[in-house]
Amino acid sequence: MSSVLRKALWWAQDYAYAAGWQIRGALSRTRADSFHSGHRSPVVVIPGVYENWRFMLPLITALHAAGHPVHVVKVLQWNRHEVPVAARFVAEHIAAAGLEGVRIVAHSKGGLIGKYAMLAMDAERRIDRMVAICTPFSGSRYARYLLIPSLRIFSPRNALTLQMAREETVNRRISSVYGVFDPHIPEGSALPGARNVQLQTAGHFRILGDPDTAETILDELHPSDVAAESGAPDAS
Repeated sequence: MSSVLRKALWWAQDYAYAAGWQIRGALSRTRADSFHSGHRSPVVVIPGVYENWRFMLPLITALHAAGHPVHVVKVLQWNRHEVPVAARFVAEHIAAAGLEGVRIVAHSKGGLIGKYAMLAMDAERRIDRMVAICTPFSGSRYARYLLIPSLRIFSPRNALTLQMAREETVNRRISSVYGVFDPHIPEGSALPGARNVQLQTAGHFRILGDPDTAETILDELHPSDVAAESGAPDAS
């Protein structure tokens, strides 16, 4: 199969996955508080733009099954808020729930929200780490062609995107996970100074349902544990 046809197939599979989970999420009656139990570090999940928390149910279920209490910020709704506003909602939820040693698991725009919260809204250092999946840390050139303000913010020329790219102080506490092809982020999701992990899968959305993604996230939530088991030094 040619590379063009392969990428076209990946595009189709990606949108089919997204459409399927938007429908399943809309029909789901799963309660957010049903995932609050667990003996390991608390996880706060932040979805991407136009995604509600149920869109990330495959990862939420895997995290909870591994012993993590999982929290979602329902006030984000479909995540169309500006990044600083959304980050404030996340910080307020963490504080109100009394969470400490928090791990953030975020998809796409959610990673920008998580990084902003770590940089500007975590004076008490409640957030320990973040694992971001397919986050446009350097923006996406496609955003400049979009008319919707909530999507144009992903432009590489956006002032907030540029400002956050220059801020590298928290990058060492971030793991950026992405696949071999992302139809929405041609620039890629590699983040300087972070733990960058490329998986052998493709897509911006479909990666959320890949078993390797869940396994990788669980490893990256506690990278020092993985390093200790392998006898290697912790790269974080």
